[in-house]
Amino acid sequence: MGKITFLVTKGETTYDMSELVESVTWSGRKGSPARTLSVSLIDDDGWKHARSGIDVTKGNHCVFYWEGAELFRGIIMQQRQSTKKTMTIKAYDVGIYLSNNKDSFCYKQKKASEIFKDCCDRFQIPYKDVADTGYVISELPKAKTTACDVILDALSLTFKATGIRHYVTSADGKLSLIKRKDSILQWVVETGRNLISYDYTCSIEKVKTRIKLLSKEDKVLAEKADTELEKTIGIMQDISTPDSNTEEANLTDMAESMLAEQKLPSKTLTIEGLGQANVISGVGLCIIIRPLGISNSYYVDEDTHTFKGNYHSMRLTLNMATDTERSAKASDEKSSTSHSVGDKVQFSGGPQYVASTATSPTNSPKAGPAKITAIAKSKNAKHPYHIIHTDATSNVYGWVDANTISVEGGSADVNYLVRITATDLNIRSGPGTGYARKGFIKPGVYTIVEESTGAGASKWGKLKSGAGWVSLDYCIKM
Repeated sequence: MGKITFLVTKGETTYDMSELVESVTWSGRKGSPARTLSVSLIDDDGWKHARSGIDVTKGNHCVFYWEGAELFRGIIMQQRQSTKKTMTIKAYDVGIYLSNNKDSFCYKQKKASEIFKDCCDRFQIPYKDVADTGYVISELPKAKTTACDVILDALSLTFKATGIRHYVTSADGKLSLIKRKDSILQWVVETGRNLISYDYTCSIEKVKTRIKLLSKEDKVLAEKADTELEKTIGIMQDISTPDSNTEEANLTDMAESMLAEQKLPSKTLTIEGLGQANVISGVGLCIIIRPLGISNSYYVDEDTHTFKGNYHSMRLTLNMATDTERSAKASDEKSSTSHSVGDKVQFSGGPQYVASTATSPTNSPKAGPAKITAIAKSKNAKHPYHIIHTDATSNVYGWVDANTISVEGGSADVNYLVRITATDLNIRSGPGTGYARKGFIKPGVYTIVEESTGAGASKWGKLKSGAGWVSLDYCIKM
C-alpha cells in the first residue's frame, strides 16, 4: 500500500482514488488563508476521459492523507483534462470562503480575534483555536471588501501596536488563528542532512531610516530617525497614524519600536529539502547552511510540498524571524541592564575578582543570594558588580561578571512598552498587593521603567509616568 491516500466524495458516497494518483502538490503562502491541493490523476477511458468521474460543477469534496495523517480537506474547484490522458484537479481548503465572501464591515473597540470570529460566523465558516490577540482596535471600517482583507488589516494593526504577528491556518476542515511565536517547530533543515538546494537574498529595498507618526489631521505626533544609517544609504521615510488609544507620552517609544523593525534588511531564503508535513507557511524552523554562515530561525512565507509515489519533497520561501531576534535581543538587554547598589540578586556561581578590571579570578564561589555593594563606573569594566553573600549558601565577596547575577526580590531598570487591555487593573504605590491602591489604569500603551517581584503577581512593573506599579501578568509586552 502506498503512502498516498486520496478520497473524493460525490454526493453521499466517498471513493478511494489513490490508485489513480500520479502526483500531488500541496501549497500555501503568507497572507492567504486558503491552502491548495493539486492532484494529477490517470484518466484514460477512451475519448470521454471519465475514469475518475469528477465533475467540478457539482462541488465534489476531497481529503488527502500522507502516511495515514490527514493533510488537506477541501472542495474541488477546478479540473483540467488533456490529451496526455490525465486529469488535474485543484482544490481549496475552508480558507477560500474568507477570500470569496465580500461585505461591508465596521468594527469599533474590537480585537482582531473578535473580528476573525465575527467574519467566520457571518459566512458560516467553521473554526476552532483562536488566539486572543489582546490589542483593542478603536475603529476599523472596511467597505465592499473580502472577509480575508478585513482580517488581515486587523492583524496588521495588531502587529504595529504590539509587535506580535498572527496568522490564519486550517486543519480538519476548520480555521484557526495562531500566534506566530507559538508556531516555532523543533525542526532543523541543514546542509549535508536534509537540505537539497538553497537560494539566499539580502535586500535593503524596503528599509526605512525614518518613521513619522501623524494624526488623522496630518499633525506630526512623533518621529524617529537613524542618522548613522542615513549617512550610508540616504533618507527613506515611512509614515503611520497610530491608534487613538495610544497615549501621547508613548508615541516616541512607538516610533522607535517601528523604526527598529523597519530599518533591518530583508533576508529571504528559498530552500528545497526532504519533506516534513508540518512545515507550512506561518511556522518557524531552524536553518543551518554552513557555506553561508547561516544558523538561525526563519519563518515560512510560502511552501510547496510535492508527493510522488513514496517520495515527499518541499520547497520553502523563508523570512528571517525578526520578532524572535527582537525577543532574544530584549532578553539580552534585560540581562545586561545596570542594577543599583543595594539590589538583592541571585548569584549563579562562577569566578570572582579582586577588581573590576582584573584578568585572573581569585576563586569560584557557589551560587546563592547576594547584595550589590558597588558598581564599576567604567562601562567597559570586565566584572562590573561587587557583591557580598547574604546567607551561608554562598561565600561570594568580590567583583563578578554581569551574566552571573539576576534580580532576586529587588528591582531592575528597564524600558519597554506594554499594551494594557484590562479596564479594572489596579495601580499600586509599590510592587505588591500589600501596597496601597492608587486607582485604576485605562487601557492603552504604557512604558515600564522598572521591574520587581512582589506579592500577588509573578512580576510588577513601574509606570514611566510615576503613577505607580501594575501587575505585568495583565500586560502584553510590545
